[in-house]
Amino acid sequence: MGRPADLRCAVKPAVLVCSFVLCVYAGVRLLDGDWFLVALWFVGAAVVHDLVLLPLYAGADRVLVKGAGRWVNHVRVPAALSGLLLLVWFPLISGRVSERYAGVAGQSAEGYAERWLIITAVLFVGSAVVFAVRRRRG
Repeated sequence: MGRPADLRCAVKPAVLVCSFVLCVYAGVRLLDGDWFLVALWFVGAAVVHDLVLLPLYAGADRVLVKGAGRWVNHVRVPAALSGLLLLVWFPLISGRVSERYAGVAGQSAEGYAERWLIITAVLFVGSAVVFAVRRRRG
């Protein structure tokens, strides 16, 4: 009976190590061997997230929960999805890598910020529509 739990305990560190190896590989490939920038990015991302961003969005969520009441998840879900899209596509949304992107992909990097704003607006409007339909039914 103890074997499945033992197996899970053995697999978790292996998965964690594999994910770190994959992140290092992606960072090295992304910045073309500029080791200082790769290390700075990893350390900066951890420090900025843990010391700046986490307290900010945890505090914002607390304020939202206190003030929003029943519709808190109708704000959380589109905000989380929009934030995730911003996190993933930030280099293209900010326009900082447009020349490199155009050289590698052969396409223009223009319009990412506008598309992200449109997607964010659609997410929030869709969530508001779902909230209105639920409120009208109940």
